[in-house]
Amino acid sequence: MTKFIAPIVLLTISNVFMTFAWYGHLKHKSAALWLVILISWGIALFEYCFQVPANRIGHEVYNAAQLKTMQEVITLIVFSFFSVLYLKEQFKWNYLVGFALIILAVFFIFKKW
Repeated sequence: MTKFIAPIVLLTISNVFMTFAWYGHLKHKSAALWLVILISWGIALFEYCFQVPANRIGHEVYNAAQLKTMQEVITLIVFSFFSVLYLKEQFKWNYLVGFALIILAVFFIFKKW
């Protein structure tokens, strides 16, 4: 895997874990909050196992602002699928417009001025 692609793949995997850590418990509202917190922390440990190498490897070819921007776009994509497929929530047109405006930031971050 190239140094350009590896951070994207690793950030995607880390975001899947983090999305479950942050939002997975919403399907289990009857579970005790202390238990949900412990489980979420356990899941987040795996997220860090992918996120830290992603940023370490990625910083060899991208700057920190570019890495953060990629992470945010990946988060939006992963969260969109998660909310529809796992939480069974409707994806509305205004979400798409809002996400598109955020993704527009990618242009400004990655553009060589």
